[in-house]
Amino acid sequence: MFKFLQNLAPKDENQLEKSAPKKKISKKRQAYVPVYLDLPEMSLVQPSGDMSSKIREELREPDADTIAKDIVIIREWLDKQPHLPKDMDDQRLTTFLRGCKFSLEKVKQKLDMYYTMRNAIPEFFTNRDINRPELGEIMDIADMPPLPGLTPGGCRVVCLRAVDRDNMPNNVADGMKLALMIGDIRLYEEKTGVAGDVYVLDASVATPTHFAKFTPTLVKKFLVCVQEAYPVRLKEVHVINVSPLVDTIVNFVKPFLKEKIRERIHIHSNLEDLYKFVPKEMLPSEYGGNAGSIKDLNEQWRNKIKDYTQWFKDQEASKANESLRPGGARGETDLFGVDGSFRQLSID
Repeated sequence: MFKFLQNLAPKDENQLEKSAPKKKISKKRQAYVPVYLDLPEMSLVQPSGDMSSKIREELREPDADTIAKDIVIIREWLDKQPHLPKDMDDQRLTTFLRGCKFSLEKVKQKLDMYYTMRNAIPEFFTNRDINRPELGEIMDIADMPPLPGLTPGGCRVVCLRAVDRDNMPNNVADGMKLALMIGDIRLYEEKTGVAGDVYVLDASVATPTHFAKFTPTLVKKFLVCVQEAYPVRLKEVHVINVSPLVDTIVNFVKPFLKEKIRERIHIHSNLEDLYKFVPKEMLPSEYGGNAGSIKDLNEQWRNKIKDYTQWFKDQEASKANESLRPGGARGETDLFGVDGSFRQLSID
């Protein structure tokens, strides 16, 4: 049971179970009430009912038999790729299909990039053990939890913020590594499929010292990886607690983003403006919501990542073998370019 419910729910858990189903929403107010009451600690709400139907329609999701046939086709394609691993399970393949709106060609491109990035960017995909001090340090000084609830449109919200203005990690690549580890966990746990992702970036402690840690090469690698290798459907990015530095940071990042993503960045001068996009009730308490402390949510994600420790170790060898790639190996220049532009992989 989420810790934030302790202040909202009856002290008697039996009373909570009896009272929760009777809760009604005022038709006049039409408030958004997140579905949290039946969840174990740090579970992710999955779409259901009308929300799930609308998401399936938006993604053009076919019936279960067609999805099963698509998975067979993808596996047959993987079998013919000597450079790619064959260890992708049905759940993650289904997530890739949803993220690509069931375009088999896009899925092939994403999968090739998913495994290629693991070989091309070892700073993101090796030593992925949350028990290592450098990763523990990131969790101590930065919060990056996906929130348990969903927006009315069925989107997952992820909050990111640094905790201390004067405390920076020795290696910001470790923060990017953790973000991708969370992404890999979500590939497993988003079993029904969400409409997309919404990111809330809190810039309250952003300083030039923080900004200087993010080199163009590192940022490019991370954004290419997220945009090209993961089945992410980014709906919105919201930046809150802004300062003059934020404009500099946004302009620095924009060249590495696809045009449609650049158009989805929103800068907010106050939280009331954010609430027009993300329901207040589903946000952490620091932002006026009922989802509990962002620090508590971050700690729950730390524990969840620990549960995947062995899986991350096993995945170290799951990467493209460039020596076996038809047509020759792909190096950094092929993947990231030399002039700041990203060069697409060609997929047979």
